[in-house]
Amino acid sequence: MGQQKITTFLWFNNQAEEAVELYTSVFDDARVIDIQRYGEAGPGPVDSVMTITFELPGQRFIALNGGPEFSFTEAISLSVDCADQEEVDTLWAKLTEGGGEEGPCGWLKDRFGLSWQIVPRALHELIGDPDKAKASRVMSAMLGMKKIEIQGLLDAAAAG
Repeated sequence: MGQQKITTFLWFNNQAEEAVELYTSVFDDARVIDIQRYGEAGPGPVDSVMTITFELPGQRFIALNGGPEFSFTEAISLSVDCADQEEVDTLWAKLTEGGGEEGPCGWLKDRFGLSWQIVPRALHELIGDPDKAKASRVMSAMLGMKKIEIQGLLDAAAAG
């Protein structure tokens, strides 16, 4: 892979290592690329992890142990395209484990406060249906869900 021009930078208080360990364990084809440590100039303790560059399926990120000044909000989230319900269920369980929070419409926060959208491909197909009534029923069904259940979407699509 060539150099990625734009990289998402994630600011953690002091949990960058723990977060990267979780994220790289959740996704196939994930890996740590580089670890940079604080030197004598600080501001972190000498030899403690400053940044970790890592990759989740084809996308590069940098996690920073930057201190408590900033925290994540839902204004930005990582959206994951899921092939099927099994993938939705697996990612949902792993990312909410250990203190994560379920949100509405396929959104969740992991235990570090980072927001994710765990979205089955079927949702995009169904809400994009040219039959506007069918698409509206699917959207209404999705709005009532936390983790998205594909069968519930299919049932709503067929209800007309």
